[in-house]
Amino acid sequence: MSDGEDPTSEPDDETVVRRDRFAGGPARSFLSSLADDERIFAADLAVDRAHVVMLAEQGIVDEATVGEILAALDEVEAAGHGDLSDGEDVHEAIESAVIDRVGPEGGKMHTARSRNDEVAACIRYRLREDVLDLLSTLVGAREQLLAVASDHDETVMPGYTHLQPAQPTTVAHWVLSYEQALQRDTGRLLDAYERINQSPLGAAAFAGTPFEVNRERTAELLGFDSVAENSMDASATRDFLVETISAVAALATTLSSLAEDVIVMASKDHVELDDDYSSTSSIMPQKKNPDTLELVRGRTGDATAGLNGLLTNLKGQPRAYNRDLQRAGRHAWDAIDSVTDSVEVAAGAVATADWPAETLEAAAGEGFATATGVADLLAMAGVPFRTAHEVVAEAAAGLDADEDAPDYEALSAVAEDVLGDPLSQFVEREAVERALDPTESVAMRDSRGGPAPAAVAEQVSDAEDVLTAHRETVESRRDAVERATDRRQTEVSRYA
Repeated sequence: MSDGEDPTSEPDDETVVRRDRFAGGPARSFLSSLADDERIFAADLAVDRAHVVMLAEQGIVDEATVGEILAALDEVEAAGHGDLSDGEDVHEAIESAVIDRVGPEGGKMHTARSRNDEVAACIRYRLREDVLDLLSTLVGAREQLLAVASDHDETVMPGYTHLQPAQPTTVAHWVLSYEQALQRDTGRLLDAYERINQSPLGAAAFAGTPFEVNRERTAELLGFDSVAENSMDASATRDFLVETISAVAALATTLSSLAEDVIVMASKDHVELDDDYSSTSSIMPQKKNPDTLELVRGRTGDATAGLNGLLTNLKGQPRAYNRDLQRAGRHAWDAIDSVTDSVEVAAGAVATADWPAETLEAAAGEGFATATGVADLLAMAGVPFRTAHEVVAEAAAGLDADEDAPDYEALSAVAEDVLGDPLSQFVEREAVERALDPTESVAMRDSRGGPAPAAVAEQVSDAEDVLTAHRETVESRRDAVERATDRRQTEVSRYA
């Protein structure tokens, strides 16, 4: 992908864009991006069609010539990317193919544009499609997670901080913590989409054009929401790539954390993955390994590397176009492809997993994980929380190695030692014993956003509302693109 000022070719392969001066040399293949440009082959054809229709409507190129060009583009599309001749990039190769079919008049398709604004439009056009696909996958994944949350609002499980037993929670509460994060990841991608969906066409190399082009018309025919205003910025900027891949890298980080959680849970028998999301050892037949989630975790490097590679590519580039930009898009494509797959696999692994309720409930009380609940009871009875913390901490320190929690008598003895009165003076025995039970401990935590079933039900309901809004937004964006495609095809057919 390059501008019109750096033409290249294979040795002895002069094309319509190149001159004899640039027809050979050992660096021809090094300069070519044609193979990588298969990604934007369809996008380039769409951009070409919109541009030449506009040229006809503006009276810049006569309708008969435009009809021939459009017919040639149909033939190029039918033949496919693989049929293009060797060349510097897909833009030149398509133009050369059109001229081969139409003759010199076919070169009028490039009137009033540069490959600089052309490639910028192609990247935005294709990236828009990829982001919509990722968003659709993400919406579907969140729907799966919400289904798990609804099914497991009373499945108690251990919660950890620093990988140490901390407090009981539920599978639903854990799942919702990731659905909430994925809500934000969705929002970031939707925000990025707004800035992707701007048309650079008409900016030409960077300084505009003397032709009376209609930039709004090509934007409309391609489904762009608006025009990238300043012509130098329109051709040169790739910050929309940075914003998008930054959002993709954040999403990958969310998925990596989820994957790590499930991998650790599986190692403790707190979850059993479906065979479709597992693998076995080539030598140890008893093994069932969470390989898919390990790859989700590993693929985070694809996204962060893509972001770092893109930022490094763009750092220090002067305005307007530089050949470095030929390498910018590949970072985005690699990252977005990798993470789209990861979303689908991570959500599928969680949705199809078995959550052993008895094992999880037993584990939820390990390490005196209900200690905070007892301290909260004392604080609710008027004991300063820090003093209540001291009582429970001293009781925990007195536990034997095989004990998970102190009994009521042990707690009462410590309370009398610290507070001067037995525990019954502050809290009823039944309340303390309920607080020591993981299920009852969870039920106590009914504050907004907490793990109690009623609080979880509210979270699920709110999350479903947000999911519906996000799904409708994605569908409306996709519908707008499809309507633009229909409009473009209708206008193209006028010149048949």
